[in-house]
Amino acid sequence: MSLNFDLNDLLAFRAVVEHGSFRKAAESISITQPALSRRIDKLETALNVKLLVRTTRRVDLTSVGRAFLPRAERILDEVDTALMSLGDTSSVMTGKVTIACVPSTAYYFMPTVISAFHRAYPHINVKVHDASANDVSAAVASGEADFGLSFSGNLAPELDFERLLRERYVLACRKDHLLASREQVTWEEMFTHDYIGLDNTSGNRLLLDQALSTLRPARPSVCMTRHVTTMLGLVEAGLGVAAVPSIAMPIGDHPLLMNVPLVVPEVFRDVGLIKRRGRTLTPAALELETRVRAMGADSARD
Repeated sequence: MSLNFDLNDLLAFRAVVEHGSFRKAAESISITQPALSRRIDKLETALNVKLLVRTTRRVDLTSVGRAFLPRAERILDEVDTALMSLGDTSSVMTGKVTIACVPSTAYYFMPTVISAFHRAYPHINVKVHDASANDVSAAVASGEADFGLSFSGNLAPELDFERLLRERYVLACRKDHLLASREQVTWEEMFTHDYIGLDNTSGNRLLLDQALSTLRPARPSVCMTRHVTTMLGLVEAGLGVAAVPSIAMPIGDHPLLMNVPLVVPEVFRDVGLIKRRGRTLTPAALELETRVRAMGADSARD
């Protein structure tokens, strides 16, 4: 039996499922909405089944559609694998990858990786799920994300952690701050200056509380926030200094910010990949993971 549909029809089907909307799906694969509808009609006619049910608000899979989806994705993944093996065919590869990562890696670390990945694979859609360490773990465990980038901690039993680098906490300050000229600063001295702290919901706060359990700050923080990236914005605005993981600092020379090593004690955290045990990544996800791992190795050497 000959089936009258092609890969473009499968791509259209996957896009509709991903976005839950014909309009958004059409935009994602750069075709018109009527053209997308024709591709779905062609696929359903060829298979002689109803794959999708359209309502006024969204599009849902039928029971047959739910059964067909993993088969369609497997076909597209196999095509991507074949294209990768051919070498210089990256410009025609399609697909999607979702990576969950803590904000401190999402702000300066991941953009470099994703920019290079997008140049190599312009038709692969990358979704960044930036969230707390707990939410990153949950997204990977549930399958919402292909893999995660976070620091080590209490992980669900179905997750594996692979360390990419060990980074130290540094003092983030403006270049015109009193401590900017120092070669190193003790935690005790940092706490004598106006500083920005982390609230109790932050994974970094838990790590620091454990590492600094015997140290009592000389004064309370001038402000508290949940995410390291917000701390850096407040430092840049001149509100005070902050203790941040080195990976969160800007790459290269920043016009306003700089960092100074924090000592007595030196505090480190392990950053790495989080993956669900037994899950096989798609070719697109594997390629992005390879680039994240390479970036981690470069950062570790620095």
